[in-house]
Amino acid sequence: MKKLNLTYALVAIIILFSAACKKDKNNGNTANSAKEFAAIFGPQVQSLKINGSTSNTFTLKGGTKIIIPAGAIKLGGVAVTGEITIDAMEVLKRSDVLFSGTNTNHISGAPLASDGFIYLNASVNGTKVDQALSAAIKISIPTNRTGVTQIWEGVEKVGADNQMAWQAPVQNPAGGGLQIKREADAAAGSFTFDMGNLGWINCDVFYSYANPKTTTRVTLVNNPGSMASFRAFSGETFVFFCAKGSNVAAQLYTPDGPNKVKSYDDVMPIGVQGKYLSFSIKDGKYYYAELETTIVASQSITLTLVETTEAQVQAAINSLNNY
Repeated sequence: MKKLNLTYALVAIIILFSAACKKDKNNGNTANSAKEFAAIFGPQVQSLKINGSTSNTFTLKGGTKIIIPAGAIKLGGVAVTGEITIDAMEVLKRSDVLFSGTNTNHISGAPLASDGFIYLNASVNGTKVDQALSAAIKISIPTNRTGVTQIWEGVEKVGADNQMAWQAPVQNPAGGGLQIKREADAAAGSFTFDMGNLGWINCDVFYSYANPKTTTRVTLVNNPGSMASFRAFSGETFVFFCAKGSNVAAQLYTPDGPNKVKSYDDVMPIGVQGKYLSFSIKDGKYYYAELETTIVASQSITLTLVETTEAQVQAAINSLNNY
C-alpha cells in the first residue's frame, strides 16, 4: 500500500496563508473549506532539529516521549550523521481525530478504540528520509488507563478509497517494526513500545470485538458537498460514529448511493450506544447534524445537515472528549 508522503508543515503554512487571504470572503469564519478546517484546527505539526550521529531524546507538547538511537535514520539506505529535521503530530483526544480528518478505523473497517496516535516524519535538507529505520525508536504515548494496547501503522489508501486506516506494522527486521503488545505502566502513565518505521504510529484496541456485528447505513439530507477524503484533501463532508464512553471515531465513507454511505460489511457492534454525526465545510459555510442512538442489526439512519457556525461545529467536536 502507498505510504503517507505529505510534508505537513509546508501544507499547513500554505493553507493558513490562503485562509488568511480569504477570511473577508467567508462570512467571518476562519476556514473556508474542510481542508482548511483540518489544517487550522487539527493538531499542529511540531518541528525540531536533531543530530543523526548521536542518540536523541525529546518530548512533544502533548507529552509523547521519543528516543531515536544514533544512526537509526537512513537516507537512500545510508545512515544520516548530520542534521535531521523531525516533523511530528500528536492526535491524543477524540476531538483531535475529527478536527484532523483522520479516524480510528482498522484496515478491515472495524472500529478501534484509540489510546492515542502520532505522525512522525524526518527529512534532510528537504528530502524525506527512508520510512524503514536501521534501529528501533522508542515511543511513549501518555495514557490514563491500565491494560494492554496494540501497535498499528497508518495507510492512506484503502482499496479504491483515498482514506486512512490502521494495519499491523510492516515487518522491518533491522528496526523491529512488528506488531507489539505492551502492558501500560500506570506509574509512568504511558504506553511504551519500540517501532521500526516512521509514519503514522498508533496505540489502539478493537472496540467491542465480541459483540455481534452488523452493517450500518447513513443517508445525508441537505449535503452541500461530496464526501471528504483523508484530511479532506478532496471533498467537504465527513460522517463518523462516536461510541459513548470510549475513544472511538469510526468514519463511514463507503458509497451506498447518492448522499449515502455505509460502514464496512458486518463490522459495527450491535448494542453499542453512540452518536452518528456529520459536518461539512464548503465555500465558508458550515453544516452539522448528529443523532444519538444504539446500533441495531441492519441499522439505517438519516442525518439532516443544517447550516450553522464555525464555533458551533468546534464546540460539538470538542464535546466528544467527554462523551
